[in-house]
Amino acid sequence: MTDAKSLSLAADFPPATQDDWRKLVNAVLKGAPFERLESRTYDGLTIEPLYGRVSDARAISGRAPGSAWTVMQRVDHPDPAAANAQALDDLRNGAAGLVLVFAGSLSAHGFGLDTSATSLARVLDGVHLNADIALDIDLAPFTRDVPQRVADAVRLRVDPATTHIRFAYDPLTAVAMSGKIPLPWSETAPLMVRLIRALADAGFKGPFAVADGRIIHDAGGSEVQELAFALASAVAYLRAIEASGMALEAARDAIYFRLSADADQFLTMAKFRAARILWSRIEAACGLAPKPVFIAAETAWRMMTRRDPYVNILRATIAIAAAGLGGADSIAVLPHTAPLGLPNLFARRIARNAQLVLLQESNLARVADPSAGSGALEAITHQLCEAAWALFQDIERAGGTWSALESGMIQRDVAAVRDKRQSAVADRSDVLTGTNQFPDIHEAAASVLDVRPPPRPPLPSAANRCEPLTQIRLAEPFERLRDASDAILAKTGVRPKVFLATLGKPADFTARATFAKNLFEAGGIEAVSHEGSPSALASGFKASGAALACLCASDKTFESEAVPAAAALKAVGARHIYLAGRPDARETAYRKAGVQTFVYAGCNALAVLEAAHGVI
Repeated sequence: MTDAKSLSLAADFPPATQDDWRKLVNAVLKGAPFERLESRTYDGLTIEPLYGRVSDARAISGRAPGSAWTVMQRVDHPDPAAANAQALDDLRNGAAGLVLVFAGSLSAHGFGLDTSATSLARVLDGVHLNADIALDIDLAPFTRDVPQRVADAVRLRVDPATTHIRFAYDPLTAVAMSGKIPLPWSETAPLMVRLIRALADAGFKGPFAVADGRIIHDAGGSEVQELAFALASAVAYLRAIEASGMALEAARDAIYFRLSADADQFLTMAKFRAARILWSRIEAACGLAPKPVFIAAETAWRMMTRRDPYVNILRATIAIAAAGLGGADSIAVLPHTAPLGLPNLFARRIARNAQLVLLQESNLARVADPSAGSGALEAITHQLCEAAWALFQDIERAGGTWSALESGMIQRDVAAVRDKRQSAVADRSDVLTGTNQFPDIHEAAASVLDVRPPPRPPLPSAANRCEPLTQIRLAEPFERLRDASDAILAKTGVRPKVFLATLGKPADFTARATFAKNLFEAGGIEAVSHEGSPSALASGFKASGAALACLCASDKTFESEAVPAAAALKAVGARHIYLAGRPDARETAYRKAGVQTFVYAGCNALAVLEAAHGVI
């Protein structure tokens, strides 16, 4: 019998080299530049189509090898009794920690806990905080007293040294969110340190201050910008805490990171790995022996959609896997219905169980830094580190994060990337499934709790420090058009429609009719199709109740049939006529016959749809 160890699936094939692969690729490209296969991130980083293995790579130190990340569940119900019931249900069913999301915080999204001591005591009633249950606090601006209230509630029941509470002081994110802080940094930093030292003196282990990159991600910024902001914030807090007289090692241990995890799997994995490398470089520069920093992850707000919200489950699953494989120590998941309102128990269960399945059934946490040695991920991680370090140095030269916010440097950089992202969503080169591509115009609404958002906590009088960074969801412009369509349906009983005039045989028009249907229904304009002669199309248009018409066919079929079809539709009152295809040498003839707009892959679909709503 043949020894199984001697068998190799590749034994019967000649060895393949990268040169062999390049020859095959060049044959397919037929003279086109190889760079066509490369892609670029929003930071301008290059992602190659093929990488070799990195044989000398070493795993990045993070979680203990084989240990799971902490499954965190958000607690954000405005009613403290309901919030407590949700928290206890989460902990009974697999969550290992709670994120206390306070009204007005970065992650509240319209809801959140009340900050009074009475409410906090009720929310935490029955939560066994000394039984390896972690707490993470998501503070709102101007709520610096909340960590002390949490501490007071905890000390009444358990020894602070036995708890796992991350208190999350973060005045830099507060000023970036609100644009306001009552005091300058020279007074804000010492105040933060006094609050931190009071908690440490009371016996809490911390960490106490968070370097939070989510504000950059939520505002549309890039991975490099998020890393640089978090790194610069962490350095600012490290300096402030050490300046108070705390030992440098203790100051280092008082800080942790929070980052967003989104559906770009490989960039997210590389970003979490890069954060550890960058922080270890700061530690080394301070003369400290590197120690794995705690990194918390939250799935990204900007990728969430209100339409076809079940796709958010898939987005979150990718984000969880990416953050977990990238070395996150804890992960909190935005439930898939969060953009619609306050999530119910079903949505919370799905958010929790997505993590449990990946941990307990897929075993994603079993291998420490599984990306180590992957040519692609090692290269992307390295590029992120270099670019983020350079931007961090720019922020430091500007005087640090506070000064860079006051000058508008950070906001301008983020706005430039945000504009590029929004343009890519508008022309659908960045796909939001169920929103700007493949919409379900007849989808049933998902359920959320019948709880109205509480009044947003008013911002106290404070000095304007900077232009605030505003949270976005990339789907919002398309959602506004869908909302307008819903309003028309509620008022008239029918949606706005576009008549797809299909010319020629099905093989001639199917591809472009499908394209046009997806495009128009992404804006809430229902597509109805009809084929036949110009007179048949005219009759079909009049019977359809549509105001708009779109010609769909192959370029060859358009040559003979587009002009009479457009003329017929114009004659029976089509308010706007589209042609699904790029304008070519016959553009003038098509326009003369009545075609006003050409729609095609890569056109500004959002602008087309907004203009269409103006015609309806």
